[in-house]
Amino acid sequence: MQATNANPVYGYERLESLTRWESDWAGLRVVVAGLGISGFSAADTLIELGARVVVVDGNDNEVTRGKADTLAIVGSAGSVLGPDAMEALPLVDGQPAELVVTSPGLAPTIGILADAVGQKIQIWGDVELAWRLRERQGRTLVPWLCITGTNGKTTTVGMTESILQTAGHKAIAVGNVGTPILDALRDPVDYDFFTVELSSFQLHWTYSMSPLASVVLNVAEDHVDWHQGYANYLADKARIYENTQVACIFNANQQEIVQMVEEADVVEGARAIGFWADTPGLSMVGVIDGLLVDRAFLEDRRNQALELAEVADTGQLPTRHTVENALAAAALARAAGISPEEVKAGLLNYQPGAHRIQLVANTHGVLWVNDSKATNPHAANASLSSFTPVIWVAGGLSKGVTYDELVAEHKDRLKAVVVIGTDTAALISALAKQAPAVPVYNMTESPLLADARDGRAVMGLAVAKAHELSAQNDTVLMAPAAASMDQFVSYADRGNAFIDAVADLVNQINS
Repeated sequence: MQATNANPVYGYERLESLTRWESDWAGLRVVVAGLGISGFSAADTLIELGARVVVVDGNDNEVTRGKADTLAIVGSAGSVLGPDAMEALPLVDGQPAELVVTSPGLAPTIGILADAVGQKIQIWGDVELAWRLRERQGRTLVPWLCITGTNGKTTTVGMTESILQTAGHKAIAVGNVGTPILDALRDPVDYDFFTVELSSFQLHWTYSMSPLASVVLNVAEDHVDWHQGYANYLADKARIYENTQVACIFNANQQEIVQMVEEADVVEGARAIGFWADTPGLSMVGVIDGLLVDRAFLEDRRNQALELAEVADTGQLPTRHTVENALAAAALARAAGISPEEVKAGLLNYQPGAHRIQLVANTHGVLWVNDSKATNPHAANASLSSFTPVIWVAGGLSKGVTYDELVAEHKDRLKAVVVIGTDTAALISALAKQAPAVPVYNMTESPLLADARDGRAVMGLAVAKAHELSAQNDTVLMAPAAASMDQFVSYADRGNAFIDAVADLVNQINS
């Protein structure tokens, strides 16, 4: 790793000076693009600081109008709502904006952001704004432990938060999960740590952040349309390591992540700490004989290792993927000075979120597992790797991905595939090519289904078919490898539909 304390060069002298809460934000002309959770939080914060803010959103509905009205009451300069609102950058008080703060989901190519680039107006995300506001007179300067990756971010953030809280620290999960980071900054609680989940979208617009410790959990092709290519996606993920102070933690299984750490500009003295679910090398955390161990954060790491926890401490279904998340969380906590005993206690206290390799039922020798959060092939790969034989419930909005590699890797563990979703051509094609001997049942084409978009009805049919196919020692795994919005409101809605259908089935079996 290279070492530097350099910050990027900003285009305007005034913006360079905005590095703490007490800086001169008054009258700064800002356009906030997007009125979602992070956009509203950014606008509200900027108005509190005295900036002149115009909010822009492509939706003109009761929710966005309500948010815009609330901001107008506290002092915004106005709002632009509706389908054409995102086409061009509006004026603020009749003058060009000095800064744009964008919500993370908006692609850089959208009109309003492309217009800002053309006018040489800087674009920040809410994370960049939060980093510049973290220093505030009379308040604790909170260290950030930052987490990104294609999959596993929310679990790792939650595990890290649990470890820190169990150790007696005031810690909170912020960023892409839980509390908006700017809201946490304005909270009257003096926190000891922020555990910050960062998406590639957020990292794209972040420049000056300097985490205490940072980690990239894993990478695979995802959101390549937004980033205009996988190389750009990797480059944005790599930004998390820039200016890291103590430890750049990395998945040693993935050369792309190793390269990110090697090329990162870090604070002098920051270390590279690897992790994997195998015997750890020097300056790594890993697994030996069913134990999570630390060969990184101890004096005699050449000859000794510290026990952190047991594999069984990492969750109800301790899959390899879950163990890797726990190792990353443990390494972040150790970088923050947490003891091995506190790491173990924090992992035991962690309550995993629903829809992430969640055991729903174990009846008549059949495991029913809900991994609705597996919205892409990389995430589904993690859960498929953990069970055999599998009746796989899969399908949904594919987002343009391919399934050949996933199916080829797991064809020998597939007993059958039960397909849901309305965008299933790529999945069914991959199954036909890579696993022709595996039976496939497409529930969306069932004559019992009145409406292909009725997710609850589709899921009920899928669970019934999986039960019909299952035998003792099988696992029915709902890991769709696709987004949910074709038949469900969200991945959580899809997961709840599966849970409810399995509960109905179990009641019928036991009645």
